[in-house]
Amino acid sequence: MGLTLPYLAGLTPPDWDVTLVDEQLTGIDFGAPADLVAITTWTINSLRAYEVAERFRERRIPVIMGGPHTYFYREEAAEHCDAVGIGEGEAIWPTMLEDALRGRLKKYYQAEAPTALSNLPLPRHELLDLSLYGRIKTFSVQTSRGCPFRCDFCSERLYLGEDYRFRPADDVVEEIRAGGRRNIFFADSNFAGNQVHSMELMEALIPLRLRWSSLWPAYLCTKGDFMDLAKRSGLLHVNIGIESIDQQTLSGLGKKNNKVRQYKEILSNLRRREISYSLNFIFGWDTERKDVFSSTLDFLKEEKVPAAYFNILTPHKGTALYDRMLREDRIIDVEAIGRWPGIHCHIQPKQWSAEELEEKVKLLHQKFYTYPSMFTRLSLPLNQSRIASWVINLSQRRIGRGPSEKENFDDY
Repeated sequence: MGLTLPYLAGLTPPDWDVTLVDEQLTGIDFGAPADLVAITTWTINSLRAYEVAERFRERRIPVIMGGPHTYFYREEAAEHCDAVGIGEGEAIWPTMLEDALRGRLKKYYQAEAPTALSNLPLPRHELLDLSLYGRIKTFSVQTSRGCPFRCDFCSERLYLGEDYRFRPADDVVEEIRAGGRRNIFFADSNFAGNQVHSMELMEALIPLRLRWSSLWPAYLCTKGDFMDLAKRSGLLHVNIGIESIDQQTLSGLGKKNNKVRQYKEILSNLRRREISYSLNFIFGWDTERKDVFSSTLDFLKEEKVPAAYFNILTPHKGTALYDRMLREDRIIDVEAIGRWPGIHCHIQPKQWSAEELEEKVKLLHQKFYTYPSMFTRLSLPLNQSRIASWVINLSQRRIGRGPSEKENFDDY
């Protein structure tokens, strides 16, 4: 369950009448009475966001737009809406609403500095139709913003700020208690960017008896005290950006904390504690060998990795990788980057053609999520951790069987 819309509602003054629409679950009433429409968008759904904006602007209803996409594509977004919010909403959202109310919207609103993350308002989940989210509902909670690392391919630190900031543990616990939530996804770029703070938070979570998931760097799984505390606090699943099984590739990607020699220890520590986990991989780096796909698959099967995600190296706007690829004239279609769901290659790889790389990544996904592979890697679903791993595998198997020319993830 997304956090952005309920949280923006929490930032909105109480005298505004707010309606939240999650188009993944319900249609949009383009004839609804509205004085203002606000759209948050990532690049992957930006074209649809523009369509929605135009439909309301045809009725002369002002539209404001924000989200990660507008940080990098502000001029483009401005062509499709009346005002663009750039950066974190706390600093600009109230001003945008007031200016809309007074009929004096400016074209751009930019947050000048990162927001202090104490005493944030509570998200208004009650404005969502919770029945649409299934029987077991997982609520997103943010404990931090930013990331202490500087990976060559990642753009998140650009729009979230260079510094790693975190919320007081008491504030996070208050938000969880206020909603009475038991299933939580900590929607941070890096849950444990400050290990001391993360351990303080996990101690505070123990009495809540949660089942929670998040993302953190691989090296933390070598720290026994951290892992034991995570397990006691209710950790159900962790996603880890392992990226590659080749150290030279990791160095090129800027993943300085990933050490291939530690991988077996890391995965053994997760298995021993019965923690469900998934690994992220990136393919297409210049130093990769031709056998990277077969060797990665062998590694995953040998280590009985419960779940993995296979991605193609993508140069996102604003990153050092993007600038370098642009200078080398290796970006195939600058305008298409990030626009479509599925596995797409936007660069000219050194080892393969773009089409070959797409096909190899898709084939790796299909081989990893065959039934024989699943039964070899996964234990019987006798506890919550194992059930989580089976659920991920079955859903990923369905995605992998989608049409090769373009996966539509909304169908799954």
